[in-house]
Amino acid sequence: MSLARKHLFQIYQAALAAVQGEFCVRRALASYDSDRPAAVIAIGKAASSMMLGAITALRNTFDKGLLITKEGYCDKELQGMKNIQCLESAHPVPDQRSLCAGQTLLEFMAEQPVQHDFIFLISGGASSLVEVLPDGLYLEDLQRINNWLLGSGWNITAMNRVRKSLSCIKGGRLAQRLAGRHVNCLMISDVPDNLPQVIGSGFLSPDITDEPQPEDMPEWIKRLPKAPSAPLLGDACFNTIDICVVAKLDDAMQAAKRMATTLGYEVYLHENLITCDAQLAGQQLARALCDGGSGVHIWGGETTVCLPDNPGRGGRNQQLALAAAVELSGIEGHYFLAAGTDGCDGPTQVAGALVDGHTLQCGIQAGFDVQQTLVNANAGDFLKTSGDLIITGPTGTNVMDLILAIKLPTV
Repeated sequence: MSLARKHLFQIYQAALAAVQGEFCVRRALASYDSDRPAAVIAIGKAASSMMLGAITALRNTFDKGLLITKEGYCDKELQGMKNIQCLESAHPVPDQRSLCAGQTLLEFMAEQPVQHDFIFLISGGASSLVEVLPDGLYLEDLQRINNWLLGSGWNITAMNRVRKSLSCIKGGRLAQRLAGRHVNCLMISDVPDNLPQVIGSGFLSPDITDEPQPEDMPEWIKRLPKAPSAPLLGDACFNTIDICVVAKLDDAMQAAKRMATTLGYEVYLHENLITCDAQLAGQQLARALCDGGSGVHIWGGETTVCLPDNPGRGGRNQQLALAAAVELSGIEGHYFLAAGTDGCDGPTQVAGALVDGHTLQCGIQAGFDVQQTLVNANAGDFLKTSGDLIITGPTGTNVMDLILAIKLPTV
């Protein structure tokens, strides 16, 4: 592996460490001074690490815990604790486990004595992992909706507005079931602007999004049974809920900048959030790298992909990286990494990819047509052949995606 590739991995890993759930929750709860017993509920892809942070910080006031996370993301140490109930659920498309998790969540909340405080630890992925449906809406409807949303090209705010309208616990509705109970909610943000009402589809926050729904919403979604009205901003159910975002994309980007500086690079931190189509983003950012100064370039965001009817294997970061590889083909000294901070990209167990000027030729020699691969959303197979996939496993965090690149000076 070249030194530039090693450095990109180091920068990526430093960014992840800065927003790791255990560290961020432990730091946030360091000043927690209640002597009342605490019931801790962690939901999301970073739930395990956040729960470990709460256990360390709360010590004797930690009473019981409920953890709901993605399959394969539950920490073995937590699974062995008698006072913590661990559930693994489905992501990115809900299944029966998501509905069972929703029922378990309501039961766990109802069982807690009135003298207990609640601490919620919410991270990205929660929208799929736990659900309670309104009357007349069924699992097959929920799966069809989410499959459509994931391939629609919509941004996360628009997708979560639909999810909230069809849920009995999202859009602040879970807060109604906690009215009068003191709640501390710590969140790791995987959404633009770090809005609590968007993270996890807003279990404990009023839905104050005024952005209009995209015009291409299918009529069959509009006709589905809707959830009861959500509580509005100012409703008394929110009076005893304190919410704090403990980790966000900017924290990861600043950590990446610090590590790149430590490694001796000139650093260009691009603050514009990357939210467009993944393939278009890959093309544009690779060109910007070629035209930009030598050193490390840092971007962040979350792109979208409009999926074909029968998509191949991959995710938005793999799609973005392969599109960048097309632009960088044959160019020496340019290295480009696109990866999720949660360790998974789309429905795969791959975080993303690190490509360079040799990636394209490797795939072509293996028999791939790169343009058809992009059309088929099959970047994962191409990048596996070229040896450019990044596999991290669960990272303990989720603050959208990082795009890191190195341009070496011309000798």
